Amino acid sequence: MSSSNYRVRRATVDDLPHLLALWSAMNFPTADLERHLTEFQLVESDDGGIAGALGIEIVNRYGRLHSEAFHDFSHANIFRDLLWERMQSVAANHGLVRLWTSETAPFWKTNGFQPAPSEVLKKLPQHWALQTSDWLTLPLRDEDALQASLATDFSALNQEERQRTEQLLQRARTAKWVGIAIAVLVAIAGIFISVYLIMRNSNALRRW
Repeated sequence: MSSSNYRVRRATVDDLPHLLALWSAMNFPTADLERHLTEFQLVESDDGGIAGALGIEIVNRYGRLHSEAFHDFSHANIFRDLLWERMQSVAANHGLVRLWTSETAPFWKTNGFQPAPSEVLKKLPQHWALQTSDWLTLPLRDEDALQASLATDFSALNQEERQRTEQLLQRARTAKWVGIAIAVLVAIAGIFISVYLIMRNSNALRRW
């Protein structure tokens, strides 16, 4: 069997009946998975049939591969290769730093997943930790370096924002004083014009 006869795509509502049948055959909790439909990537054959599926749940910068299911497990690794390629693209597009899975197929260890040590398990999102204790994990990026980079970027952004705010305040203060100066000049001009008119009228009255 050639993998070129299959393609991987994201699940849609139209796929739900096929997925429900597949999940039922795997004894998965269909009602729960139905709520996570859009997390699934599907292996679709040339004739439009669904050969397999794998979900990826994303929390913050972590992704959990879950609920892999295939109609024919004799070709499972071919399908896993296709799905794994797609999952790596999904992870990259979302900027994920680590993937997790409790899937037990040797395929995942072959592709870099390893049992999570205790210090790494502390990073596992809490609601995932309640599901199982047998976790494999794969780091995608240096989390500490990324965190430091984000902190630096945030600090630089704050500094730029403070500078921008100060510039706006300085412009506002300048505009305020310019406005006051113009108001004073207008007031002085008004006084001179008033005095001039009064004196002019007074002279005119005396001549009359």
